[in-house]
Amino acid sequence: MSELLWDDVKDFFDLEWEGSLPDVWIAGTGVEDWQAVFDLIGASGWRSEYSEGGVVMPLPRAEEVLSRPAEAECADLRVWPVQDVLAIFRLESADEIGFDVDLRELQGQERLDVLCGLLRAIGHRLGKPVVMTPEGDWERSHPVLGFDVQSDEVLLLAKPQVS
Repeated sequence: MSELLWDDVKDFFDLEWEGSLPDVWIAGTGVEDWQAVFDLIGASGWRSEYSEGGVVMPLPRAEEVLSRPAEAECADLRVWPVQDVLAIFRLESADEIGFDVDLRELQGQERLDVLCGLLRAIGHRLGKPVVMTPEGDWERSHPVLGFDVQSDEVLLLAKPQVS
């Protein structure tokens, strides 16, 4: 049984209204949480690609990545939980984990289930809420959906606007 139904959330996956790259956040993290995500990716068998300044290289330990100088090249971790669904993690700060997903890849129930599975896996591993907000909502004031630690499931956090 799916946690969320496509018909209940499809308005939040509308490219015209929501933007194509919503942000996913886990606040209150540390280096050990990043390492737990790295370990989860490896254990899950998800395809991944780490790069610094666009140069692909082996994924180092989280401590090494997050202790690089501020002027170092941008570090990204691209993760494909399934083919054609990409999450791009931005390794900028130990204090929060953030990544983008592409709504063009997340249309329909099957792809929504992939997203829910990814959020649930990360949230469950860290024991922390995982929240998706519209593209550019840096204050995270309009959460759309997210993993809830207490219920151990992904929930709709907003109401669709009436058209």
